[in-house]
Amino acid sequence: MRATKTTAALAVVLAAGLLAGCGNASSPNGTSRPGGTASGDAKAPVKLAVPPLYDGAKGWDESLPWVPEHAEPPVAVLPGAAAVAVLTVGEAGGFAVRTRAAGTGKVLWTSAAWKPPLPLEYAEKKDIPTVLGVEQDGRKLVVVSAHGTVGKDDLHEGAEVVRLAVFDAAGGPATGRKPLREIDVPVSVKADNDGWRVSADGGRVLVAYGDHGRYPRWGAAVDLVSGKVTPYGAPSGLLKQCEGKNLECGWSRVVAVSPKGPLVGLGQGFGMPGAWFSDSVLPRGAARTYSFGFSSSWNGDVYGVAGGRFLAQWHGAEKNGSDGPTVWSVHEVGSGAPLARMECAYDDFPTVTSQGNSRTYPVVTSPSGRFLAAGPVAFDLGRKQGVCLQGDGNRKTIAVGAISDDGTAYGRVDGDASDPVAVLLDLKTATGDAKVLGAGVQIPQHTSVAGSGLFVTRDENENVLVALRPLR
Repeated sequence: MRATKTTAALAVVLAAGLLAGCGNASSPNGTSRPGGTASGDAKAPVKLAVPPLYDGAKGWDESLPWVPEHAEPPVAVLPGAAAVAVLTVGEAGGFAVRTRAAGTGKVLWTSAAWKPPLPLEYAEKKDIPTVLGVEQDGRKLVVVSAHGTVGKDDLHEGAEVVRLAVFDAAGGPATGRKPLREIDVPVSVKADNDGWRVSADGGRVLVAYGDHGRYPRWGAAVDLVSGKVTPYGAPSGLLKQCEGKNLECGWSRVVAVSPKGPLVGLGQGFGMPGAWFSDSVLPRGAARTYSFGFSSSWNGDVYGVAGGRFLAQWHGAEKNGSDGPTVWSVHEVGSGAPLARMECAYDDFPTVTSQGNSRTYPVVTSPSGRFLAAGPVAFDLGRKQGVCLQGDGNRKTIAVGAISDDGTAYGRVDGDASDPVAVLLDLKTATGDAKVLGAGVQIPQHTSVAGSGLFVTRDENENVLVALRPLR
């Protein structure tokens, strides 16, 4: 989530609007609020234009009309992929978690109202709480996160934190479920350029902050079971390779945390403290070092992380006096072990103006983890083969957005964002075997949630629509 400077009045208006109950809870007089019914039943589905493997007229819907424009929808698939969690706004104020069975839409449990920290005076309307499904040490959990100030009063300035509310996803009362614990992580998110993000891509929760984008500069690991917070401080101090090398390690950041430790990306080089470094997992065809500016440094950049694996890009080894093609590879987060590699003309190396915090495409995986992709770079890890979907001057670039366990993938043709063309792919083939689905076709956020696809979009009123559509 990104916070930028606005007026204090805007933050007050947002807080008042959210806490007034303009959400999805049922009204005391038995009438329904937008997004649900008085009984909490899911709404009947509206017909959606979806890929032909899904039935766009069946399933169930939930509307989240309180979510501001441009905000990330607070929706998560829970561990085990049988339930979906959303954040609603409670009748008496505060936020509440509501979970539904993915197959039927039946409410499984709802939480007690939870009040986040006070918004900062420069918080944007889109800086809203997030929800995340996490499994740690065999426990299935739901984590609600929000950024703000705690402990502020007439005598105290208060402390800026990201607060995590940790709920048991597998056990507890069906209504009014309270968090197992609340964990405050100290942060410093400045106006205009900074943001925050809570993720668990490496297997442990990482609270990152200090830059906008997917991988902010500063970070802290959070143990959801014990409540322990481990701040990492200056990321460059985590790797012994960075001793005395301020220039080479100036763009360092923790990009994920595994049970074995943090994965530290340097922009040029990466590794896990005390375990391994990128020069020991160099893929075939990659240069061992790379000259950056006036200095020769390590090669290799962590592009992104998902499902306990990371995608790396490498400058190609020199051939006939010229740099070779960009090499892409997939690795295990904990060990760095390489799983597959390929050459692809697409690259997104850090620059002075884009130091690795922002990425054009998110990393996505199939439910089983066999397939992984980011934009035009895709892998079938079962066959240890890559598929490059970068345009070649005639064929247009295709960006993958979701993948099924059988290798069926859905993406969009890069181009006019106002009318994107959806594409069906087969990642078990050498070329992806792209087939046009057409403009206006929705692609799933998750391809298989208890036999349905999860689609998150905006309806005709621009309200967030959470839609489950069954596979045919």
